[in-house]
Amino acid sequence: MDTLNQILIYFPIEMQNYIINSINSQSLIKNQLEEIRVRANRPIILKFRNYDVVLDYETYTEDILKILEKLCENSIYAYKNQICQGFLTVRGGHRIGITGTVVVENDEIINVKYISSLNFRIAREIVNCSDSILNQVIDTENDTIFNTLLVSPPGKGKTTMLRDLVRQISNGITSFNFPGLTVGLVDERGEIAASYKGVPQNDVGIRTDIIGNIDKSKGIEILIRSMAPKVIACDEIGSQEDIEAIQKAMLSGVKGIFTMHGKNMEDIKNNPEVNELIEKKQIEKVIFI
Repeated sequence: MDTLNQILIYFPIEMQNYIINSINSQSLIKNQLEEIRVRANRPIILKFRNYDVVLDYETYTEDILKILEKLCENSIYAYKNQICQGFLTVRGGHRIGITGTVVVENDEIINVKYISSLNFRIAREIVNCSDSILNQVIDTENDTIFNTLLVSPPGKGKTTMLRDLVRQISNGITSFNFPGLTVGLVDERGEIAASYKGVPQNDVGIRTDIIGNIDKSKGIEILIRSMAPKVIACDEIGSQEDIEAIQKAMLSGVKGIFTMHGKNMEDIKNNPEVNELIEKKQIEKVIFI
């Protein structure tokens, strides 16, 4: 089953046919499709790499409910915790963002009612995309990695780059005579390994242990305590809690590879928590993507 069909199986058949026919009739490039956005009482929008296509197909609340029921295998209640976090991950590693009316109790989201929007984000791995920066990340003299921070604006590929680095570090890299290392991956929002029922849908390497649906600071602590990683990896660090957990890991001799939003050093300096890691030379390499 190709990537698009992995997504479309959750749509009503008439909607599936309309999307496929629209792509074919307009000669759109399927492998450049990044998102399908479905909103109540509004048209479907296909987001491609460099442009959007607005389809003349209005979606109704009943359509969204049908899609959600399929996503949840006809048991929405069983997926309540994931829905409250704002997304679901399905087979193939595709991630569906969810918005609606939020029910809050004691400062915690306990339910999302009247769901009005779904955003199907299509997962695609780019194997070996990190080859160009491996010589900056791999410490061949010590058979380990440099503590590394990947920096880029949103949507420019830092998560994709992180995923491939984790895969290569975990598997080992013959061209560098680099042995594989045990990696502890905190996949807070399911975007890196994209685990489905506990099985990673993306290739993150043979020596990688994944903890998901947990904030980064707690995830790092659990991985270090239970899995003894040589390297920890996580996406979009920035909070004081993140930095404290990372510093504890480094004091234990664990190396790290992380990402953050930004365009230049000025953006890093504007984040005092992350900048602290650099000033203390706990981050050894900063790579802008």
